[in-house]
Order: sequence, then structure tokens, then C-alpha cells
Amino acid sequence: MKEQVMCPWCLTEIVWDEEIGPEKHCPHCENELSAYRTIELGYGEEEEAAEDRRPKAAAENRASWNDEEEESDRRSSWLEQGDYRSADRSWFAVEHAVRGITDDQAEAPECPACREFMLEAGTQTVSDRQFEPRIAPSLNGPVLTAPFTLVLYVCPACFHTSSVLSREDREQMIKRLTPRD
Repeated sequence: MKEQVMCPWCLTEIVWDEEIGPEKHCPHCENELSAYRTIELGYGEEEEAAEDRRPKAAAENRASWNDEEEESDRRSSWLEQGDYRSADRSWFAVEHAVRGITDDQAEAPECPACREFMLEAGTQTVSDRQFEPRIAPSLNGPVLTAPFTLVLYVCPACFHTSSVLSREDREQMIKRLTPRD
């Protein structure tokens, strides 16, 4: 009689085909049957010996850490004179300013490149000379007509720029796209 084999992941009984042999993956959940992880509790002889060696190793590590800290203190004294420390302070000030600007904005889109919130940098008006509208045959007219205003956003992290139609021009475009009865 064959030994009953159960998948340790999904607890499904696995029936092996005698021609193919034992399964390497569970046919139900596709998990690897040999890679099931177990935790053994209790100490063996090797673990007890390692436990005895730990206090000695910890004392040696503490001594080396103290040496490294003293050396680090000597090397970092120039940091206190304004180089990297001031850069860290200025970066925190920049982050604070960015947070304040995004809180003041009506909209704060995410940057498509890095997912940070973008800052509203200003507006740009596109005139008739700068824009030639495409005539949509289904509308019998343009989707967007000039002049229109774009709101420009800048990402403070990667400096990617993005522009969006102003709220008023979005409403006009929606009216233009809405079918008339």
C-alpha cells in the first residue's frame, strides 16, 4: 500500500501517477512540495555549543564597535562645521515647503515617473497661432479650441513636468463632447 502524501501548503491529498513518478509541484496549488519550511523548537548539541560561544563573540564585537565609534567621531567632526549637516537641514526645509505647497493646491496629481505629488508651477495660455485643432468627424468639429489654458505641474523629486487642461477648459471640452438632442 502506498503512503498517503499531503501537500503541506494546501493540505490536498496528492495521488501520483505510477508512470510519471512522484510530483515535484502540487497539482492543486502549484507550490513546490520539497520547499516547505518548518521550524524546529528546542536545542540540539550544536545549538547549545553555539549558545556558549555567543557571550564571548558579543564582548569582542562590543570592543570593535567602540573602536569604530571613536574613529567615526574623529572623521565626522568636519560634518559639524556645516557640510553635510547643513545639506540635511536644507533638505528638510525643502520637504516642509513642498508639503505646504501641496496642501495649498486645489489638485496635487502624482508624478507618472516616481509617484511623488507634483507642485503647481503656473499656467500657460495656448493661442490660435500655437495650436491647430484636429477636426473630429464624429463631432463635426474640434475636440479642443484655442485659446485654452494649461496648468503646469513639476515634480519636486525627479523634476518631471506635466500639464493638464484648466478646470474651465475641461468643462468646455466636456460640453463639446456631450451629445446634443
